[in-house]
Amino acid sequence: MNDTTARLDEIEMRMAHQEQTIAELNDVITAQWKKIEALERQLGQLQGEMENIDQRAVPVDRPPHY
Repeated sequence: MNDTTARLDEIEMRMAHQEQTIAELNDVITAQWKKIEALERQLGQLQGEMENIDQRAVPVDRPPHY
C-alpha cells in the first residue's frame, strides 16, 4: 500500500503542476489577445488617417525635365 500512496502523491503533484502551468498559459494568452486587439484598433486608426491624408493630398505636377 505504501507504493500506491507514493504513486498517488506523484500523480497529485503532477496534476497540481499541470494546473499551474495551464493557468500561467491562460494568463499569457489573455495578455497577448488584449495586445492584439489594441494593435488592431491602432492599425484601423492609422489606416483611417492614411485615407484622410490621401484624400487631402494635392496632386503634384511633374517638373518639366521629366
